[in-house]
Amino acid sequence: MEELVEHGKIGAWGVSNFDVDDMEELWRIPDGQHCQVNQVLYHPASRGIEFNLLPWMRSHDVALMAYCPLAQAGSLRRGLFSSPELTAVAQRHEATVPQVILAWDVRDGHTVAIPKSCTPEHARENAAAANIQLDTEDLALIDKAWPAPSRKVPLDIQ
Repeated sequence: MEELVEHGKIGAWGVSNFDVDDMEELWRIPDGQHCQVNQVLYHPASRGIEFNLLPWMRSHDVALMAYCPLAQAGSLRRGLFSSPELTAVAQRHEATVPQVILAWDVRDGHTVAIPKSCTPEHARENAAAANIQLDTEDLALIDKAWPAPSRKVPLDIQ
């Protein structure tokens, strides 16, 4: 990857689904610390990375790219779209539940979410999530429904 950077073929590079052990191993190889991003599954019902991976990434200045940020695949939805908590937050912000989920995904200002968009209308709806500022009440409601992990859990990849 560094050779591609050196030859101007790419500006930067990253990895996908690397947990802390993988990131630490990457950091031990020459130029591994040049990794700019780790792409992992992340949404309110999939918060396992918050226990140790996300803090590790923040301390090493590695960006988070959230894939499936709307839990697009079957079992990943885990009741997100029909949850009373997200519905209430969406109503307060005159937004859709998917917009609230995306706003939650990027709430820290350091996360990039890459939701699927098949139509220009859908892309505009996704982009409008950037205008939603979740407050402490919103975040507490979401945390109550899907609490952050209190222990290490394997990466959620399905």
